[in-house]
Formats: sequence, C-alpha cells, structure tokens
Amino acid sequence: METEKLKGHLSIAAAYLIFGLNLVFSKDIANSQTVSPYVLFSLRAIGASALFWLLSFFMPREKVEKADIWKIAAASLLGLFVPQMTFLMAITMTSAIDTAIIGTLGPIFTMFFAFLFLGEPITGKKAGGVALSFAGVLLLIFNSIHGGGASVTSPWGVVLLLVNSLSFSLYLGIFRPLISKYSVVTFMKWSFLFSLLLSLPVSAGGLLTTDFAAIPPNVRWEIGYLVFFATFVAYFLIPYGQKFIRPTLVSMYSYLQPIIAAIISIWTGLDSLSWQKVLASLLVVGGVVLVSKSRAAEH
Repeated sequence: METEKLKGHLSIAAAYLIFGLNLVFSKDIANSQTVSPYVLFSLRAIGASALFWLLSFFMPREKVEKADIWKIAAASLLGLFVPQMTFLMAITMTSAIDTAIIGTLGPIFTMFFAFLFLGEPITGKKAGGVALSFAGVLLLIFNSIHGGGASVTSPWGVVLLLVNSLSFSLYLGIFRPLISKYSVVTFMKWSFLFSLLLSLPVSAGGLLTTDFAAIPPNVRWEIGYLVFFATFVAYFLIPYGQKFIRPTLVSMYSYLQPIIAAIISIWTGLDSLSWQKVLASLLVVGGVVLVSKSRAAEH
C-alpha cells in the first residue's frame, strides 16, 4: 500500500514538474504569435494520439466496454480539450500574475467535487493543508517577478481561466473510477483521439494556413517539449498516479508549478532568492504533506 502511494506521489510530482516548464514555454509560444492556440492544441493532440496508439500496439490488447467509450469521451472533454484550449487562449488575455492566482483555485474546486461525486470527506486536516499550500502559493506569487502574458487582464481571460480550473477539477473529481478500470495507455489513447476530433473543427483552417517554416527554431523546440513531455509523458503520469492517490492530493501538486516558474526565473537572472520564497515553498510542501496524511487520503 505504501509503495503504491509512493508511486502515485512520484508520478504526479513528476507530471507537475513538467507542467512548470510548460507554463513558461506556452507563454513564450503565445508571445511569438507564430502558432495560434487552436493549432498548438491540435499539434499536441496529434502527437500524443500517435504516440499512445503506437505504444498500445506493443502492449496486451484491452477491450473498452461500449458504455465506457462515451464516458471516456466526456473525460476527454473535461480533462483535455477544455482545460488545454482555455489555458492556451487565456494566457494571451491575462497578466502572468493573474494567471497564477486564478490557477491556485484548482485544488479547492477539486476538494469539493471529490466530496460531491466520490464521497471523499473534507476533513479539518485536508482543508488545513489546502489552505496552507494556498497561502504559500500566494506568498510566492506576490514575491516573484513574472514575465509574459498580457499587460492588462481582460474579463474574458478571467472567465477562461475559471473554466479551465473548474473543468479539470471536475475531471479529477468524477473520473477516478473509470481511470482505475483501464490501463493508462488504453485510457489515454482514446482520450486524445477524442480531443483531437473535438479540436479539428476549430483548428483545421489554421493547420492548413500556418507557415510552419517561419516558426523560429527555439519555438519549434518549445512546441516539441509541449507535445512530447507536457502532453504525452505528463498525461501518462497523471492517470497512472490517480490510480494510487486521491483527487484532492493529485490537484495539490499543481502548486508546484509556480515554484518551478520561480526557480527558472532565479536561474535565468529574472528573479532572486529570498526568505519569502523559501517560506512559500515550505508552506506549499507542508500543505501537501498534511493533505496526504488526512483520513480521506488513506482510503
């Protein structure tokens, strides 16, 4: 049991470490204005679909029940299409600090959705852990320099970010039993196929008209990172980790993203290390540990 929980923690932590760089690269790609959010999403869906389907040919065949196909389609909508699309659109309409602040709401939403749909109790220890990490992230955000994004946040950008958090939180809160029923590769190959089909009506024109030769080399590498690591690898690790740890705890690891962004800023000279950032990081980690030891996390 402890070994399985450790696997879950390591998998989710690794995924959100990858997402930390994804946040930086996504803003850089958006600021380059060479690839639209719709086209970027489709490139990620095409790459991940191809890789998961290719990987499935080397694994034991697993049949998906007909009734579950539509459930996986719904999971794809809430867990892939809506979160990724709204995020890629929102980062061109919101300042970096507002993007980070609204992103902190995810674990709070997930805690309530897990209670509603999975009966995961909201214990004092769990609520305290979420609050502790939430305070740590806010402290980190307000004591860091954040580049990229819009200079002024638009109301539509705020709406998109809220939809992003709500959608992925619903996905975590509803579909854990379905994810546990099938292998990660089987679940994700169908999920990404559905997300690709959902994206084509809005991105087909852009895919045909985008001048891929004009994309700067550094942006191409960043797109490659998004397709392989932030999509294929990360979305392999998340459902794998979801099999072993509870939805609220999975979502709590999203608080690693601003820590990674701060580390990158310090490393590149855009920011400096301070006691506030160290304290913020300790609060975030402490909150995750507290939630992991809550009664709900042990069931």
